[in-house]
Amino acid sequence: MSTRQPRPRRAAAHSLTNPRATNGTAAAAHGPIPSAADTYKVQPYYHDALVDIYNADSTDLSFLADQSVHLVVTSPPYNLGKDYGTARDDATYLSYLEWVETWCRELYRVLEPGGRFCLNIPLDINLSFDTGGKRTSSKQPVLADFTERLVRKLGFVYNTTILWLEGNISRRTAWGSWLSASDPWVNTAAEAVLVLSRDQRKRSAKGKTSDVDRDEFMDWTLGLWAFNGQSTSQYGHPAPFPEELPRRLIQLFSFREDVVLDPFLGSGTTCRVAKNLGRRSIGVELNPTFCEIAADRCRNAELPAGVSTD
Repeated sequence: MSTRQPRPRRAAAHSLTNPRATNGTAAAAHGPIPSAADTYKVQPYYHDALVDIYNADSTDLSFLADQSVHLVVTSPPYNLGKDYGTARDDATYLSYLEWVETWCRELYRVLEPGGRFCLNIPLDINLSFDTGGKRTSSKQPVLADFTERLVRKLGFVYNTTILWLEGNISRRTAWGSWLSASDPWVNTAAEAVLVLSRDQRKRSAKGKTSDVDRDEFMDWTLGLWAFNGQSTSQYGHPAPFPEELPRRLIQLFSFREDVVLDPFLGSGTTCRVAKNLGRRSIGVELNPTFCEIAADRCRNAELPAGVSTD
């Protein structure tokens, strides 16, 4: 997963914290990223020929132009009380959903018509928080609530739901009524990728290049993906996702000429994978420590054959 924002009740950040631009290389052969710095005078924390990373709050993406993004790939906070260095995501469930609407409205604005929004979220969660941040045992239908709000209320077009089998059942901690029909809790060892789009499903392929091969297309369009999750210790982030997840989503739902956005960049996986695939990308991350980790990973990413930054 990507970076975790503070509690929904915190106001959006309207100025960047610790902005630090890094000298980038020359533009890629297919052109530079449309830089927000040129129009809005906001400097990226990190910039190279294919990547812009901003130390900013995803609830305020005013430094990005309307309809300037073709694909969003992200995993937001799950409101499980994790500590991400800036704050904990332990709001009440209703406040959490209201906060989700805030940044999703921004994503709707920056997506072009037909642009895709791939959102990695759990099917459900086993706990909630009261107004004081105290944990309470409670099942919440996260996927259902996200789908209802984003499709019915915000107007995103529903495309599909992909189920990701992580192969990780060691996290199981809630059993409900042990060996009793009183109240058994079913814990599904899978997460969802909710795939939405703005205004319409189909995009024009004229003048654009796809790079998904036949076998990948046949496999990935089945919608049941099985690969392991990412270790939390490798990059110092409490909830990363593995490179395989954004790789599949980027190749399946975007063209080589597209711009990819991750508004919860975390340790930088989405931007790193996008660069590996020759895509331009933008990452937004609130925690400057994670910005530095993401920048370092993107700085060292390898370009695909035939893509040059000279």
